[in-house]
Amino acid sequence: MTEPIIRFDGVCKSFGALEVLKDLSLTVQPQERIALIGPSGSGKTTILRILMTLENIQGGTVQVEGRQLWHEESNGSLQPASESHLREMRRSIGMVFQQFNLFPHLTVIRNVADPPMLALGIPKEESRKRALELIEMVGLTDKVDQYPAQLSGGQKQRVAIARALNMSPKIMLFDEVTSALDPELVEEVQIVLRQLAEETDMTMLFVTHEMHFAHEIADRVLFFDGGQIVEEGPPGEIFRNPKQERTQAFLKKIVAAGISL
Repeated sequence: MTEPIIRFDGVCKSFGALEVLKDLSLTVQPQERIALIGPSGSGKTTILRILMTLENIQGGTVQVEGRQLWHEESNGSLQPASESHLREMRRSIGMVFQQFNLFPHLTVIRNVADPPMLALGIPKEESRKRALELIEMVGLTDKVDQYPAQLSGGQKQRVAIARALNMSPKIMLFDEVTSALDPELVEEVQIVLRQLAEETDMTMLFVTHEMHFAHEIADRVLFFDGGQIVEEGPPGEIFRNPKQERTQAFLKKIVAAGISL
C-alpha cells in the first residue's frame, strides 16, 4: 500500500467546552474519494477546515504528503507551524465551501484566473488560459464576463469549483457544496463533481448529506458522530448493511425524511 496522502493521528479539537474531535485517527490514500457523513455538529466540516489550515488543532498531529501540517520539526521535536509553513502546505489543497465565496466585484474569468496569479505567481496569460479551460469544463463559457450577482446559485458554485481547480491542488475538499442550492440546481453541480472523480487523479473529501451522491462517487464512507468515526467502509456496505446502531439510526432518519438509498 502506498503512503497515505493524509494522516490524522490522535487529533483533538475543541471550541470552548465543546469537544468537536476526540482523539481522531484516520488515513486517506492518494486518489481516494472519501465521503464524510453524519449528523450536524459531528466534526465533519472541522476535519476539512483543519486540512485547509482554517482551524488549528489542540492535540495530535496531521500530515499531508508525509509532512507535518500544523507542526514543524526543530532540533528533533515538533514545534507549532509558522505562517510561512502553513502557506506552503496550503498550496496542495483546495476547498469549495457551501456559500461560494466569490469576489462580487470580479467577473467569472477574473474570479478563476486571479488567485493563482496572486498566490502562486502564475503568469497572467497562463492562468487565464487555464481558467478558460476550467470554465468550459464546468459549462460556463457563456458567462466568462458576467459578475457573481448575475449568476444562479448553481453557476456560482461551478465557478467556485473552477477557481479551486485553477490552483492545481492534489487534494480537493468539498463542504456541503450543494446544501445552499435550490433542489433543481443540485444536479448541475453534481455532474461537475462526478466528472472530476472520473477524469482526475485528485484525492477528494466530501462532506455531504446527499446519500445517493455519496454512494455513487465515494470509494469509502466515514460515518461520524460525536467527533469520532463510528463506522467506515465501502458505500454499499455502509448504506445497505450498517453494523453500528448509531449508523443505522442515522440512515433510518434519512430514509424517513424521504431520501431513498
